[in-house]
Amino acid sequence: MPASGKFFAAARTFAIDVANGFLAIIHNSFALLGLAVAFLAITLFARPDLRDAGESQLRSWLTARQLAEQGMPVELAASDRATATNPKSLPKEQAAVAYWLSKKYRVAPEPIAALVSEAYDLGKLNQLDPTLILAIMAIESSFNPFAQSAVGAQGLMQVMTTVHTDKYENFGGQNAAFDPVSNLRVGVRVLKECIARAGSIEGGLRFYVGAANLPSDGGYAVKVLAEHQRLRLAAGLRAAPIMTAKADEAKPAMQVVTTKPAPAAATATAVETPAAVPARPSTPARTEQVALQTQDPAL
Repeated sequence: MPASGKFFAAARTFAIDVANGFLAIIHNSFALLGLAVAFLAITLFARPDLRDAGESQLRSWLTARQLAEQGMPVELAASDRATATNPKSLPKEQAAVAYWLSKKYRVAPEPIAALVSEAYDLGKLNQLDPTLILAIMAIESSFNPFAQSAVGAQGLMQVMTTVHTDKYENFGGQNAAFDPVSNLRVGVRVLKECIARAGSIEGGLRFYVGAANLPSDGGYAVKVLAEHQRLRLAAGLRAAPIMTAKADEAKPAMQVVTTKPAPAAATATAVETPAAVPARPSTPARTEQVALQTQDPAL
Protein backbone atom coordinates (compact mmCIF):
# COMPACT_ATOMS: atom_id res chain seq x y z
CA MET A 1 0.00 0.00 0.00
CA PRO A 2 1.42 3.37 -0.95
CA ALA A 3 2.37 5.79 1.81
CA SER A 4 -0.44 8.18 0.90
CA GLY A 5 -2.98 5.38 1.28
CA LYS A 6 -1.65 4.52 4.71
CA PHE A 7 -1.88 8.17 5.74
CA PHE A 8 -5.51 8.52 4.66
CA ALA A 9 -6.41 5.21 6.35
CA ALA A 10 -4.81 6.40 9.59
CA ALA A 11 -6.57 9.75 9.38
CA ARG A 12 -9.88 8.03 8.79
CA THR A 13 -9.38 5.74 11.75
CA PHE A 14 -8.47 8.73 13.94
CA ALA A 15 -11.58 10.66 12.87
CA ILE A 16 -13.83 7.70 13.58
CA ASP A 17 -12.27 7.24 17.01
CA VAL A 18 -12.73 10.95 17.82
CA ALA A 19 -16.38 10.89 16.71
CA ASN A 20 -17.11 7.77 18.72
CA GLY A 21 -15.45 9.31 21.77
CA PHE A 22 -17.44 12.53 21.38
CA LEU A 23 -20.71 10.60 21.09
CA ALA A 24 -19.80 8.59 24.17
CA ILE A 25 -19.08 11.79 26.11
CA ILE A 26 -22.38 13.34 25.01
CA HIS A 27 -24.28 10.19 25.92
CA ASN A 28 -22.68 10.05 29.33
CA SER A 29 -23.23 13.78 29.85
CA PHE A 30 -26.93 13.47 29.10
CA ALA A 31 -27.13 10.53 31.45
CA LEU A 32 -25.42 12.54 34.18
CA LEU A 33 -27.66 15.52 33.47
CA GLY A 34 -30.74 13.32 33.72
CA LEU A 35 -29.54 11.93 37.02
CA ALA A 36 -28.88 15.45 38.29
CA VAL A 37 -32.36 16.62 37.27
CA ALA A 38 -33.98 13.60 38.88
CA PHE A 39 -31.98 14.14 42.07
CA LEU A 40 -32.94 17.84 42.12
CA ALA A 41 -36.63 17.03 41.58
CA ILE A 42 -36.62 14.51 44.41
CA THR A 43 -34.85 16.98 46.68
CA LEU A 44 -37.31 19.79 45.95
CA PHE A 45 -40.25 17.45 46.46
CA ALA A 46 -38.87 16.35 49.81
CA ARG A 47 -37.89 19.89 50.87
CA PRO A 48 -40.70 22.40 50.12
CA ASP A 49 -38.75 25.13 51.91
CA LEU A 50 -35.94 24.85 49.36
CA ARG A 51 -38.48 24.94 46.52
CA ASP A 52 -40.14 28.06 47.90
CA ALA A 53 -36.77 29.76 48.39
CA GLY A 54 -35.78 28.95 44.82
CA GLU A 55 -39.06 30.27 43.44
CA SER A 56 -38.68 33.46 45.47
CA GLN A 57 -35.17 34.05 44.18
CA LEU A 58 -36.28 33.37 40.61
CA ARG A 59 -39.18 35.83 40.92
CA SER A 60 -36.86 38.43 42.39
CA TRP A 61 -34.44 37.99 39.53
CA LEU A 62 -37.18 38.24 36.90
CA THR A 63 -38.67 41.31 38.60
CA ALA A 64 -35.26 42.98 38.70
CA ARG A 65 -34.79 42.30 34.99
CA GLN A 66 -38.23 43.73 34.17
CA LEU A 67 -37.60 46.78 36.34
CA ALA A 68 -34.25 47.38 34.61
CA GLU A 69 -35.80 47.10 31.15
CA GLN A 70 -39.10 48.97 31.69
CA GLY A 71 -38.18 51.41 34.45
CA MET A 72 -41.17 50.46 36.65
CA PRO A 73 -42.32 47.37 38.51
CA VAL A 74 -44.94 45.14 36.91
CA GLU A 75 -47.83 44.34 39.26
CA LEU A 76 -50.53 42.51 37.40
CA ALA A 77 -52.51 42.01 40.64
CA ALA A 78 -52.65 45.75 41.41
CA SER A 79 -56.17 46.01 39.99
CA ASP A 80 -57.34 43.46 42.56
CA ARG A 81 -56.38 45.87 45.34
CA ALA A 82 -58.32 48.77 43.86
CA THR A 83 -61.66 49.71 45.41
CA ALA A 84 -63.55 49.82 42.14
CA THR A 85 -66.54 48.15 40.49
CA ASN A 86 -68.22 48.61 37.15
CA PRO A 87 -71.47 50.50 37.92
CA LYS A 88 -73.20 48.61 35.10
CA SER A 89 -72.78 45.39 37.08
CA LEU A 90 -74.81 46.77 40.02
CA PRO A 91 -78.58 46.45 40.45
CA LYS A 92 -80.52 49.28 38.81
CA GLU A 93 -81.18 51.16 42.06
CA GLN A 94 -77.56 51.03 43.20
CA ALA A 95 -76.27 52.00 39.76
CA ALA A 96 -78.55 55.05 39.74
CA VAL A 97 -77.21 56.13 43.13
CA ALA A 98 -73.61 55.56 42.05
CA TYR A 99 -73.95 57.67 38.89
CA TRP A 100 -75.77 60.43 40.79
CA LEU A 101 -73.02 60.62 43.44
CA SER A 102 -70.30 60.43 40.81
CA LYS A 103 -71.73 63.40 38.96
CA LYS A 104 -72.47 65.52 42.03
CA TYR A 105 -69.18 64.99 43.84
CA ARG A 106 -67.02 64.75 40.72
CA VAL A 107 -65.49 61.39 41.51
CA ALA A 108 -65.02 58.38 39.27
CA PRO A 109 -68.08 56.10 39.06
CA GLU A 110 -66.06 52.89 39.56
CA PRO A 111 -64.89 53.53 43.16
CA ILE A 112 -68.24 55.10 44.03
CA ALA A 113 -69.97 51.99 42.71
CA ALA A 114 -67.86 49.82 45.02
CA LEU A 115 -68.77 52.01 48.00
CA VAL A 116 -72.45 52.02 47.09
CA SER A 117 -72.47 48.24 46.86
CA GLU A 118 -70.74 47.94 50.24
CA ALA A 119 -73.12 50.48 51.81
CA TYR A 120 -76.12 48.46 50.63
CA ASP A 121 -74.62 45.25 52.05
CA LEU A 122 -73.83 46.92 55.37
CA GLY A 123 -77.24 48.56 55.48
CA LYS A 124 -78.97 45.22 55.11
CA LEU A 125 -76.72 43.63 57.72
CA ASN A 126 -77.17 46.43 60.26
CA GLN A 127 -80.80 47.33 59.45
CA LEU A 128 -79.82 50.81 58.31
CA ASP A 129 -80.92 52.67 55.19
CA PRO A 130 -77.90 52.48 52.83
CA THR A 131 -78.69 55.92 51.44
CA LEU A 132 -78.33 57.31 54.97
CA ILE A 133 -74.86 55.76 55.19
CA LEU A 134 -73.93 57.26 51.83
CA ALA A 135 -75.36 60.64 52.88
CA ILE A 136 -73.06 60.68 55.92
CA MET A 137 -70.06 59.89 53.73
CA ALA A 138 -71.04 62.68 51.38
CA ILE A 139 -71.38 65.29 54.13
CA GLU A 140 -68.40 64.10 56.15
CA SER A 141 -65.71 63.72 53.47
CA SER A 142 -67.23 64.31 50.02
CA PHE A 143 -65.98 60.76 49.29
CA ASN A 144 -62.34 61.59 49.92
CA PRO A 145 -60.87 58.45 51.59
CA PHE A 146 -57.80 60.39 52.77
CA ALA A 147 -59.67 63.27 54.44
CA GLN A 148 -58.61 64.30 57.93
CA SER A 149 -60.08 66.98 60.16
CA ALA A 150 -58.25 69.36 62.46
CA VAL A 151 -58.95 67.11 65.45
CA GLY A 152 -57.89 63.88 63.74
CA ALA A 153 -61.09 62.40 62.33
CA GLN A 154 -60.09 60.34 59.34
CA GLY A 155 -61.34 58.74 56.16
CA LEU A 156 -64.67 58.52 54.38
CA MET A 157 -66.82 58.42 57.51
CA GLN A 158 -64.51 60.74 59.48
CA VAL A 159 -64.22 58.38 62.43
CA MET A 160 -61.91 59.40 65.25
CA THR A 161 -59.29 56.69 64.81
CA THR A 162 -57.67 57.31 68.19
CA VAL A 163 -61.04 56.95 69.94
CA HIS A 164 -62.15 53.84 68.07
CA THR A 165 -58.79 52.07 67.84
CA ASP A 166 -60.31 48.77 68.98
CA LYS A 167 -62.72 48.77 66.06
CA TYR A 168 -59.80 48.73 63.62
CA GLU A 169 -58.09 45.72 65.18
CA ASN A 170 -59.88 43.28 62.87
CA PHE A 171 -58.63 45.29 59.89
CA GLY A 172 -54.95 45.25 60.81
CA GLY A 173 -54.63 48.45 62.82
CA GLN A 174 -55.20 52.19 62.66
CA ASN A 175 -53.83 52.62 59.13
CA ALA A 176 -56.94 50.81 57.90
CA ALA A 177 -58.75 54.09 58.53
CA PHE A 178 -57.54 55.11 55.06
CA ASP A 179 -58.83 51.95 53.42
CA PRO A 180 -62.23 53.01 52.07
CA VAL A 181 -64.08 49.79 52.83
CA SER A 182 -62.56 49.35 56.30
CA ASN A 183 -63.38 52.95 57.24
CA LEU A 184 -66.91 52.51 55.95
CA ARG A 185 -67.45 49.37 58.03
CA VAL A 186 -66.14 50.97 61.20
CA GLY A 187 -68.16 54.13 60.58
CA VAL A 188 -71.36 52.13 60.14
CA ARG A 189 -70.70 50.33 63.41
CA VAL A 190 -70.25 53.65 65.20
CA LEU A 191 -73.39 55.05 63.56
CA LYS A 192 -75.47 52.03 64.58
CA GLU A 193 -74.33 52.38 68.19
CA CYS A 194 -75.13 56.10 68.17
CA ILE A 195 -78.66 55.57 66.80
CA ALA A 196 -79.32 52.77 69.27
CA ARG A 197 -78.24 54.97 72.16
CA ALA A 198 -80.24 58.00 71.04
CA GLY A 199 -83.34 56.09 70.03
CA SER A 200 -83.75 57.96 66.74
CA ILE A 201 -81.86 58.69 63.56
CA GLU A 202 -81.72 62.42 64.20
CA GLY A 203 -80.53 61.87 67.75
CA GLY A 204 -78.02 59.30 66.55
CA LEU A 205 -76.58 61.83 64.13
CA ARG A 206 -76.15 64.27 67.00
CA PHE A 207 -74.23 61.62 68.92
CA TYR A 208 -72.25 60.78 65.79
CA VAL A 209 -71.09 64.36 65.34
CA GLY A 210 -70.52 64.88 69.06
CA ALA A 211 -73.31 67.37 69.75
CA ALA A 212 -75.60 65.22 71.89
CA ASN A 213 -75.42 67.52 74.91
CA LEU A 214 -75.39 70.82 73.04
CA PRO A 215 -78.36 73.04 72.21
CA SER A 216 -77.53 72.73 68.52
CA ASP A 217 -75.48 70.47 66.26
CA GLY A 218 -74.77 73.36 63.89
CA GLY A 219 -77.20 72.01 61.30
CA TYR A 220 -75.34 68.73 60.83
CA ALA A 221 -78.33 66.39 61.19
CA VAL A 222 -80.47 68.53 58.88
CA LYS A 223 -77.71 68.54 56.28
CA VAL A 224 -77.29 64.75 56.40
CA LEU A 225 -81.02 64.05 56.32
CA ALA A 226 -81.49 66.41 53.37
CA GLU A 227 -78.80 64.59 51.43
CA HIS A 228 -80.40 61.32 52.50
CA GLN A 229 -83.69 62.37 50.93
CA ARG A 230 -81.97 63.45 47.72
CA LEU A 231 -80.24 60.08 47.49
CA ARG A 232 -83.51 58.23 47.94
CA LEU A 233 -85.04 60.23 45.13
CA ALA A 234 -82.01 59.49 42.94
CA ALA A 235 -82.54 55.79 43.70
CA GLY A 236 -86.18 56.04 42.64
CA LEU A 237 -87.44 55.60 46.20
CA ARG A 238 -89.95 57.55 48.24
CA ALA A 239 -88.73 60.13 50.70
CA ALA A 240 -88.10 58.48 54.06
CA PRO A 241 -89.91 59.72 57.18
CA ILE A 242 -87.52 61.33 59.65
CA MET A 243 -87.52 59.26 62.82
CA THR A 244 -87.09 61.53 65.80
CA ALA A 245 -87.53 60.97 69.49
CA LYS A 246 -90.71 62.18 71.16
CA ALA A 247 -90.56 65.59 72.75
CA ASP A 248 -90.74 64.20 76.27
CA GLU A 249 -88.08 61.59 75.47
CA ALA A 250 -85.70 63.76 73.54
CA LYS A 251 -84.12 65.43 76.51
CA PRO A 252 -83.30 62.26 78.48
CA ALA A 253 -82.01 60.61 75.30
CA MET A 254 -79.60 63.43 74.65
CA GLN A 255 -78.61 64.25 78.22
CA VAL A 256 -76.36 61.28 78.79
CA VAL A 257 -73.32 62.88 80.40
CA THR A 258 -74.00 64.29 83.83
CA THR A 259 -70.39 64.87 84.79
CA LYS A 260 -68.48 68.03 84.11
CA PRO A 261 -67.15 68.54 80.59
CA ALA A 262 -63.85 66.92 79.77
CA PRO A 263 -60.74 69.14 79.94
CA ALA A 264 -59.78 71.08 76.86
CA ALA A 265 -56.75 68.84 76.30
CA ALA A 266 -59.11 65.98 75.44
CA THR A 267 -60.79 67.85 72.63
CA ALA A 268 -61.86 65.19 70.08
CA THR A 269 -64.98 63.62 68.64
CA ALA A 270 -66.05 60.21 67.53
CA VAL A 271 -66.60 61.64 64.09
CA GLU A 272 -65.59 64.94 62.49
CA THR A 273 -65.67 66.27 58.94
CA PRO A 274 -63.14 68.25 56.91
CA ALA A 275 -62.97 71.98 57.46
CA ALA A 276 -64.26 72.54 53.94
CA VAL A 277 -67.69 71.19 54.90
CA PRO A 278 -69.85 73.86 56.56
CA ALA A 279 -72.43 73.43 59.29
CA ARG A 280 -70.16 71.68 61.79
CA PRO A 281 -70.53 71.96 65.55
CA SER A 282 -68.10 74.14 67.44
CA THR A 283 -65.26 72.99 69.69
CA PRO A 284 -67.49 72.43 72.78
CA ALA A 285 -69.24 69.62 70.88
CA ARG A 286 -65.90 67.88 70.43
CA THR A 287 -65.24 68.04 74.16
CA GLU A 288 -68.73 66.75 74.84
CA GLN A 289 -68.18 63.73 72.62
CA VAL A 290 -65.00 62.82 74.47
CA ALA A 291 -66.97 62.91 77.71
CA LEU A 292 -69.56 60.68 76.11
CA GLN A 293 -66.89 58.21 75.05
CA THR A 294 -65.48 58.20 78.57
CA GLN A 295 -68.85 57.50 80.16
CA ASP A 296 -69.93 54.88 77.61
CA PRO A 297 -67.10 52.62 76.35
CA ALA A 298 -69.52 50.97 73.92
CA LEU A 299 -69.23 54.03 71.74
